[in-house]
Amino acid sequence: MSMTMSRPVTDVLNKQVANWSVLYMKLHHYHWFVKGPNFFTLHEKFEELYNEAAKNVDELAERLLTVGGKPVSTLKACMEQASIKEATGGESADQMVEAVVSDFTLLIKELQEGITAAEAGDDEATGDMFLGIMDSLQKHVWMLQAHLGK
Repeated sequence: MSMTMSRPVTDVLNKQVANWSVLYMKLHHYHWFVKGPNFFTLHEKFEELYNEAAKNVDELAERLLTVGGKPVSTLKACMEQASIKEATGGESADQMVEAVVSDFTLLIKELQEGITAAEAGDDEATGDMFLGIMDSLQKHVWMLQAHLGK
């Protein structure tokens, strides 16, 4: 297998670098500004999630470099390419959790598309990476929905 991947795979990797970069900041925002009776629980959970986001950004960017791509590396470029949107600044604790569930659900869909692109490009390593991230997101969605009583 050549280390230079097809454009669809590098495009998916780069979009995920952008998504996880925006999500990293959004989760920090939620960590800093969450209020209410679930403060301690959510403050810790958002910290766990932004640490996972940081790990994912690094792994996705390094995989992109490995296969001959160039990861987005400016805030402007991340905001232009990401499907994840910034925090609005006025969310309640439950709205924060709902936004994270929505973001993770969107990422799961995009990662499924990325797995298909990786398989079509004979790139098992990238597909496996996407699958691992997706598995973690699915578990987080389940837990966060349980927190919301859904």
